[in-house]
Amino acid sequence: MHAIVDSHVHLDLPAFNPDRVQVLARAQAQGIETLIIPGVDRKGWATIRRMCAGDHRLHAAYGLHPLFVDHHAPNDVQALSAWLDAGDAVAIGEIGLDFHAQAPDRDRQRDFFRAQLQLARERGLPVVVHARAAFEEASLMLREIGGLRGVVHSFSGSQQQASRLWELGFCLGIGGPVTYPRARRLREIVAHMPGDFLLLESDAPDQPDAGIRGQRNEPARVANIARCIAELRGESLAALAATTTANARRVFGLDAKQV
Repeated sequence: MHAIVDSHVHLDLPAFNPDRVQVLARAQAQGIETLIIPGVDRKGWATIRRMCAGDHRLHAAYGLHPLFVDHHAPNDVQALSAWLDAGDAVAIGEIGLDFHAQAPDRDRQRDFFRAQLQLARERGLPVVVHARAAFEEASLMLREIGGLRGVVHSFSGSQQQASRLWELGFCLGIGGPVTYPRARRLREIVAHMPGDFLLLESDAPDQPDAGIRGQRNEPARVANIARCIAELRGESLAALAATTTANARRVFGLDAKQV
């Protein structure tokens, strides 16, 4: 099997409580040997820390997700800064902007996003960015603050938007949606994009690939995503795995022994 990194999986969520050990075993059987687990709110950080401390395959990221901004307290960014002092975080995330129809207060989202980007720059940590129906503003804020690196996960934008991210040194996180034939724009971007900016992700338990549509997603399915992308790009699975694993090492500062 080729070593593959799942750069975005919410393994801490209750959806995995019944069979988390088996989920990890299935992932490892498919070559998914390293998993990045992003936090979405303050109360979940401790669970992620405990989970990652007991398993060398798992790496923690901590952040304040825009969809939960109504539940974040004003001092949660300060709490995040203190939480990072332990030194176990490989990134700040999942953070960003979400302006879909039912999304919470946009000004609060902007405030939390900006503050966390500034914290990432100060700490020298990469960011895991969520940008739904808000790509232009999120991209402008990344550029404005500057000195940042990381990944825009579950990328679904245009070729022009992708190019702007590459200019900023950001990777695209690509998961289950690329396996759907109707996702023509995304498939075209992934087929021809520079390999140095490509990361694989499951976003499990969400965003299942076409083979398990409507079911709970899990990190083992990243192997299917990798095969799909390799076919789209005309590459071998081994070559794609090597490239995306090297990218993950670079972005998240992982030692080669950890992947």
